[in-house]
Amino acid sequence: MNKISIIIPIYNESESIRSVLLYLKKVISKKIPFEIIIVDGGKCDGALKQINSLENIKCIRSEKGRAKQMNNGAKIATGNILYFLHCDSFPPEHFDLFIEKQINKGIQAGCFRMKFDLKHPLLLISQWFTRFNHKSCRGGDQSLFITKNLFNDIGCFNEEYTIYEDNEIIERLYAINQFVVIPQYMITSARKYKQNGVWKLQYHFGVIHLKKKLGHSINSLQEYYNRNII
Repeated sequence: MNKISIIIPIYNESESIRSVLLYLKKVISKKIPFEIIIVDGGKCDGALKQINSLENIKCIRSEKGRAKQMNNGAKIATGNILYFLHCDSFPPEHFDLFIEKQINKGIQAGCFRMKFDLKHPLLLISQWFTRFNHKSCRGGDQSLFITKNLFNDIGCFNEEYTIYEDNEIIERLYAINQFVVIPQYMITSARKYKQNGVWKLQYHFGVIHLKKKLGHSINSLQEYYNRNII
């Protein structure tokens, strides 16, 4: 029997985690076993207070860094399916069944299409491209499901990456032809676009993608991010 382990890395986000968990509790089908693992790069105390009343949820502490946090969550996961989710992204109703359907077809990794919670022309164009099954149309905000066996086989998240870790693992999955885009939509927050400005942030993300393609170092990507993005 399949079991899905939902892994959510957080840092100083105890205020928002409760709404995400309540949302997941409402939209998950509960037709297959599940667990939710919150991996806090901070003190974990705030998150623990938020989840005391919710079942099938645990919170662990980890050294800060999304790649490290997600790997630590995967280490204690008891499900054969890992589902990595940002705390400001909301998957579609019965997302667990959509994922299990792909697993039962022999597909070991993938994501959902995505829409932002902000109607801006540039973001409408950007989200439209998430329907295409190409690595250039991918991002962590679309979430990631992967079998635990495949996750371990490909070497987990690369902890050298402090940004771009989602894209890096997805590139490895595309290299072995193991990726599908489920044609249901998840909604993700555009809060970082609101903080930085939509055009400005999209430009900086484009530069980071270009720098990665040109072979710039991980440190170079992180330094550029730190200089230009709030």
